[in-house]
Amino acid sequence: MDASEQTAAGSAGERRVAVVTGAGSGIGRSVALALAEDGWSLALAGRRAEPLEETAAALKGAEALVVPTDVTSAEAVAALFAAVTGRWGRVDLLFNNAGSFAGGGTPVEDLSPEVWRSVVDVNLTGAFLCAQAAFRTMKEQSPQGGRIINNGSISAHVPRPHSVAYTATKHAVTGLTRSLSLDGRPYRIACGQIDIGNAATEMTRRMERGILQANGELAPEPVMDAADVARTVAHMAALPLEANVQSITVMATAMPYVGRG
Repeated sequence: MDASEQTAAGSAGERRVAVVTGAGSGIGRSVALALAEDGWSLALAGRRAEPLEETAAALKGAEALVVPTDVTSAEAVAALFAAVTGRWGRVDLLFNNAGSFAGGGTPVEDLSPEVWRSVVDVNLTGAFLCAQAAFRTMKEQSPQGGRIINNGSISAHVPRPHSVAYTATKHAVTGLTRSLSLDGRPYRIACGQIDIGNAATEMTRRMERGILQANGELAPEPVMDAADVARTVAHMAALPLEANVQSITVMATAMPYVGRG
């Protein structure tokens, strides 16, 4: 990358480096595409290499590093960030996106402890481990600082029926976001959260066919393009570190969330 390209890629001629977890599909892939269009260099993390390679191939020449990563493993997360700093020397953005809806649709009385733990491991512990590794890197690098954007959910505000594990972890992610925001202040580390409702992905395809409502009925729900989520994340990421979107909700306009639906 020559000097003019570096200037286009980041403020003050600096390269901007983003880590995106869950980058192999859905919202993670859409966000990676949007960040690539804005000139970011991207580390793509996820469980399987093949979908990550597909995302990398779609980035239209943007500089990308594919790192298959189990976010529930502290060792794997440490290796991810070591790979990123080994390649580019710094991390400016973490989009903490990897998540699991395992157990969704299972009544609380039937949810096994094993499934509960698997959701907590990915949605909460995984988010913490990635945030911790990003925080350490951002604190120690020069220039100091960076941004962490956690993928929450409208479940961080209101639950769906039979979603106790997912909903509990997304409420916890809000606590993680707020704690990181406070603890990051001395080090120019900003942290915000995006709560998403009904973005069209493989995970939400069933919503268009019909999903259980609070009144016990099955009803289809409107969805929105995941690219609309990606544009929002790209806006949050582009802000100077002196400004932060602390929390934002992006949702399909007509979904049954506000009021009585």
